[in-house]
Amino acid sequence: MDHQINEEIRDREVRLISGTGEQLGVMSAAAALAIAEENDLDLVKIAPGSNPPVCKLMDYGKYKFEQGKRDKEAKKNQRVIEIKEIRMSPSIGDNDFNVKLRNGQKFLNDGDRVKVTVRFRGREMAHTNLGEELLRRFAEQCADIASIDKNPKLEGRNMAMFLSPKAQPNAKKEQVKEK
Repeated sequence: MDHQINEEIRDREVRLISGTGEQLGVMSAAAALAIAEENDLDLVKIAPGSNPPVCKLMDYGKYKFEQGKRDKEAKKNQRVIEIKEIRMSPSIGDNDFNVKLRNGQKFLNDGDRVKVTVRFRGREMAHTNLGEELLRRFAEQCADIASIDKNPKLEGRNMAMFLSPKAQPNAKKEQVKEK
């Protein structure tokens, strides 16, 4: 958010707050700007929506620098969670299932959410219960590291289930990003 500073402030009257936070009262923008220049500070409009608008005396360059530092620090503490998808068919073999399971567990250990999907083709639609059993077995195998976010649900020809990693004690702020 960009603030209006110094000569950009065109309002007739403003409420002025000093750099220490004390109220200096309502005055014309020109008088407030004169006080700012006298103290070698910038006049910054911080609440344009109020009546009259609120302006503060501050060193704007220093303020922007501190704001940038805070933003960078907040960004550093975030971890992007991706949603990884694992696709299977209801007639998957045991070894193939185990490979998919290991991949899912690896994704969960990395802190990503996992979407497990079973795709039904042709006559397999008559046996959706097999797909649900498959998804429940997958969730059961991952129970120690993951919890079910969304139970198996049939959507068209696909049945999907979401797993989330169980919370780790020092988990960072999370941002969800689907991939």
